[in-house]
Amino acid sequence: MSGMRRREFVILLGCAAAWPLAAQAQQSAMPVVGVLHTQSPEGFIEPMRAFRQGLKDVGYAEGENIAIEYRWADNQSDRLPALAADFVRRRVAVIAATGGHLSALAAKAATTTIPIVFSVGDDPVRTGLVASLARPGGNLTGVNVFSLELAAKQLELLRELVGRVARVAALVNPANVPATEVTLRDIETAARSIGLQYRVVNANTPREIDAAFASIGDERPDALFVAATPFFIVRRVQLTQLATLHRLPAVYGQRDFAEVGGLMSYGASLSEAYRQIGVYTGRILKGAKPSDLPVVQATKLELVINHQTARMLDLSVPDKLLAAADEVIE
Repeated sequence: MSGMRRREFVILLGCAAAWPLAAQAQQSAMPVVGVLHTQSPEGFIEPMRAFRQGLKDVGYAEGENIAIEYRWADNQSDRLPALAADFVRRRVAVIAATGGHLSALAAKAATTTIPIVFSVGDDPVRTGLVASLARPGGNLTGVNVFSLELAAKQLELLRELVGRVARVAALVNPANVPATEVTLRDIETAARSIGLQYRVVNANTPREIDAAFASIGDERPDALFVAATPFFIVRRVQLTQLATLHRLPAVYGQRDFAEVGGLMSYGASLSEAYRQIGVYTGRILKGAKPSDLPVVQATKLELVINHQTARMLDLSVPDKLLAAADEVIE
């Protein structure tokens, strides 16, 4: 190679080496948002898309002016403290603690200075995350996804659709302690007021879900109530298929279930809640303080009916219910 050519080659090599460094420098200058989640990514593709949309709504696009790092606990809540501590060590700009109060509590225990935006299904004041909904105080704020205290309404809708319902199986996730306590209290009150008998069945792994349905199937209840919990969202295809297989009319807390074949869902929109977390995360990146951002209560509740599943279960959906539904999946 001639001296001239070699010099050009070396200069080119030097430029090539500088490019990744320039890209790295640009990336490290970007604020990093840490997403901490109790579950696994495949169960939350749509909500995460909505989260990034919320960030975009206030001017932040992943990879352009913001970096996002994800830490998933895969339904192993004992991993959350270490994952949260990792974000604190990395000095992320904001932690988005999603998938319920366990990730929010882990983030809260890990830092009093890094802002935290949470999504929880139960009352964040009662669980000690914030001082009040209007003035959270401290370094946390977020969205209260109204999903737990709805048992009475869900059972009432189920009764309207199925007709005679005297015995119900209630499937809950025992690992999600505070949320399960609220749900059970709610079911007990609802069952007493409308004269229902109910039996609680626990499941915290895919195998336990199979076993739960085997025992529910043996008992032949009139209907199934599935508690709103992040683990069940991840396992929604398994749950809805088993309910159909056992010919069990079931009600769920999120539309995600009805979309994959669940009979009926009633609850707040999860995607809208995640979009709001994105908006709050973006506002904090722009300088807002969590203590000044009131906790958003996701109070818009939606009723979704899967008409196809109703027909498979030989149920005719009353016109009144079809008219009341926010969406009917044909």
